[in-house]
Amino acid sequence: MPLNLKLPKHKGLFVTGTDTGVGKTIIAGSVARILSESGLSAGVFKPIATGCRDSWEGLVSSDTEFLAWCANADVDLAVITPVGYRTPAAPIVSAAVERTPPDFEKIAAAYRKIAGQTDAVIVEGIGGARVPLTAEFDVLDLACEFALDVVIVARADLGTINHTLMTIDCVRSANLTVAGVVINKYNAAGASVAEETCGRVIEQCGRTEILAVVPFDDQVSIEEQRMAESVLETVRECDWRKLLRL
Repeated sequence: MPLNLKLPKHKGLFVTGTDTGVGKTIIAGSVARILSESGLSAGVFKPIATGCRDSWEGLVSSDTEFLAWCANADVDLAVITPVGYRTPAAPIVSAAVERTPPDFEKIAAAYRKIAGQTDAVIVEGIGGARVPLTAEFDVLDLACEFALDVVIVARADLGTINHTLMTIDCVRSANLTVAGVVINKYNAAGASVAEETCGRVIEQCGRTEILAVVPFDDQVSIEEQRMAESVLETVRECDWRKLLRL
């Protein structure tokens, strides 16, 4: 059952992951930074965040702050992330604990504002594609409302092939296009055979493209708003403007 948010058609990408903690925010922020550096007006949008903290601006997510910093965003953090929860859990749990269901109309209004003043929007989901937002809707249902091609961020470790292929299947079953896969936090120096070959297997069996294999760099910090040049350099190897049809 669709959410029927009636969102505007806009250029952009929806970034999801095979799991939580795979680095969606780092990749989404990197793409926004690269687009901004190329002269485009790049918007960032994270509809729902959990584990937020209280600030003078209201509930704030460090992921949202990082995305805004990467994109040099000139909109309020409450617009970039219109729905936030303090409880660090899946949204369905956070909403139950805090007795506040997700306000999808608030999400729609915020997205319209960002889409109306940008060339493209990089939308970051929460957790993986099937993370429940309510008993009826999950992240994939929300992704369908944006109708954007999907970038899947995956771990560079044993087990990532299974998780990535299942995520690809989920996205395609929702009639969304998989733009490609980014393998994140790859440590070439200590890589196992499984880590070295996972990208090739995902491309072959998932009938998709590995857009980038991003190295692990401990200089990256979402909380301290630090980006590593090694990450940006690798992500730049993908032609994001072409992927966005810009």
